[in-house]
Amino acid sequence: MPEIDWTYGWPSFVAALALGYLLGAIPFGVIFTRLAGAGDLRTIGSGNIGATNVLRTGRKGLAAATLIFDALKGTAAVLIAAHLWVDEQPLIAGLGAFVGHLWPIWLKFKGGKGVATYLGVLFGVAWPAALVFVAVWLAVAAITKYSSLAALIASIVTPSALIFFGYDDAVHLYMGLTILLLWTHRANIDRLRKGSEGKIGGTAAPAAARATPPSTSSNPPGADNVP
Repeated sequence: MPEIDWTYGWPSFVAALALGYLLGAIPFGVIFTRLAGAGDLRTIGSGNIGATNVLRTGRKGLAAATLIFDALKGTAAVLIAAHLWVDEQPLIAGLGAFVGHLWPIWLKFKGGKGVATYLGVLFGVAWPAALVFVAVWLAVAAITKYSSLAALIASIVTPSALIFFGYDDAVHLYMGLTILLLWTHRANIDRLRKGSEGKIGGTAAPAAARATPPSTSSNPPGADNVP
């Protein structure tokens, strides 16, 4: 059987994708909150494993650590792939990291929404565009107080920023990642439309409580609608 050369062709792309996925699938938010004795993050707030939900535990340090490490795993995937290969493999590794965060095998493929990892991959691929993302996020967040809206607008701007700075090879990747980011935020988009989205610094009901069906009441059907 001929030996597979992992330095070129499809084997290298498979290896880069696997590398990125395994790094992206590390659920730092869940790990940090458990180590700190803050419980299972998936039963807190929105149930999301990202930094925004970690903040709802009241542990700002844990939230900051989650944000940093969720971003770094994306950056690490790109930089490691760039060290091992010289073609498009770093972009493939970045895609793998983002997908790994969204659908981590360790959490039965139920992951986060991907903003920090999206940004981390962007820093590895094109740091000037990443700075534009951060600037747009900060501006929109400061004006609206909506973290989700800030992330969505910043992500929509990102492909244009890549074109502006000459990173044309990454444009198609980030068009795809932006579409995925919009998809993971579909519930947030719906709440933004309805005006019920939580603002930065706000709180959310425990995820377990939201999943609990209403208790049986002695009131007749339709009584809840009576003013």
